[in-house]
Amino acid sequence: MKKILMLVANGVEPLEMAAFTDVLGWANLVGNEEVTVVDASFQTHIKTTFGLNLTINHLVKDLSLDEYDALAIPGGFEPAGFYEDALSDPFLEVIQYFHQHKKIIASVCVSSLALGKAGVLEGKRATVYHQKNGIRKQQLEESGAIFVDEALVCDDNMITSTGPGTAIEVAFMLLQRLTSQ
Repeated sequence: MKKILMLVANGVEPLEMAAFTDVLGWANLVGNEEVTVVDASFQTHIKTTFGLNLTINHLVKDLSLDEYDALAIPGGFEPAGFYEDALSDPFLEVIQYFHQHKKIIASVCVSSLALGKAGVLEGKRATVYHQKNGIRKQQLEESGAIFVDEALVCDDNMITSTGPGTAIEVAFMLLQRLTSQ
């Protein structure tokens, strides 16, 4: 069985969450190997990008991170408070844990900025949402990442992408890396 931790920040983009839960959920039903996605955050209630209220099933503090094979991080929206959570020390520590244990980390859109701030993209090829006057690209490069202008970029155990429209591709790449195509 493969177990994926989906780390959710306040201000998360619901479409990006849905890609992980749907692709990996269907894989669990019809795939060759059991796959489980566990959503977790640092608070039980999350307000999403456009105001949808979510109740998170698990608090990170109650989990044993060593039980997970991969980390999935949907992106979010700055005005909805995404960066306050996603760039916080506890959030970054989870990313660093998965990186130190050489586990797959799949990020969508601007969540790659959290990977950069956690220090796990130094010298690695990565991408990010960069249509907003290039500011996100600049932030990614300032973290030591090598920006690649492609929709999906894989480097070692890292998967990064450019935006919500790539979330399904990221979920499928994560599934392929964990199980099979």
